[in-house]
Amino acid sequence: MASMEPGQDWSYNFCRLLGFVGEMEHSASEPEAARRTASDAKEGAGFVELMRMYLTIHTDHEGGNVSAHTSHLVGSALSDPYLAFAAAMNGLAGPLHGLANQEVLRWLTRMKAELGEDTTDESIRAYVWKELKAGRVVPGFGHAVLRKTDPRYTCQREFALKFMPTDPMFKLVSQLYNIVPNILQEQGKVKNPWPNVDAHSGVLLQHYGLVEQDYYTVLFGVSRALGCLSGQILSRAMGFPIERPKSLTTEAIEQMFSKTS
Repeated sequence: MASMEPGQDWSYNFCRLLGFVGEMEHSASEPEAARRTASDAKEGAGFVELMRMYLTIHTDHEGGNVSAHTSHLVGSALSDPYLAFAAAMNGLAGPLHGLANQEVLRWLTRMKAELGEDTTDESIRAYVWKELKAGRVVPGFGHAVLRKTDPRYTCQREFALKFMPTDPMFKLVSQLYNIVPNILQEQGKVKNPWPNVDAHSGVLLQHYGLVEQDYYTVLFGVSRALGCLSGQILSRAMGFPIERPKSLTTEAIEQMFSKTS
């Protein structure tokens, strides 16, 4: 395992652990070390910058999602913060929560395989409509709360425009950004037709060579540790009470609906 460098930041040391930066763990006589070039170093520096952004925009510690809320819930019992965070990660492991960017990437790959080189706006528009008419969704678009383009998507787009503007998959994501919202608005079934954070992140990771998609949820978890555990500190400092779900009797539910009928 690579050693930590105290003078470097969280992103750099995490990327060093992943093997994207720092000295190779091989002797200079081995082929891997001999092939290390200035281009490799440049790509490694780009990946560090990507991780600085990625680890920042996924730290969310509010209770509006499964993992963050789970850490709040378990932590409210004054459980050890690490146990609270472990519970959060069990929530993140669920495919409806922690596998979103993988789903987007697989959807993009399927579309590209079907369309081939014919990724014109017209062919993409036809493909999206075909998906929707088949009862499928366009992954990476829509958000439970936001009613505009996710700002986390925007900062990833700005990163890509700066560091990887000619990447084919990024170009495809850009086309979708200009096409899909209009289609979803025309269809009229979604409240938010704009892209979310997951519409972009998988493409960025693939570009820098992190192709093990099952590991993307781990990256999500590493990032969320900062938000969830800082939230634990705030909750303890403020003396927040234990969380208890509200329960209702059958009679109360019947009265609730009788008032609306």
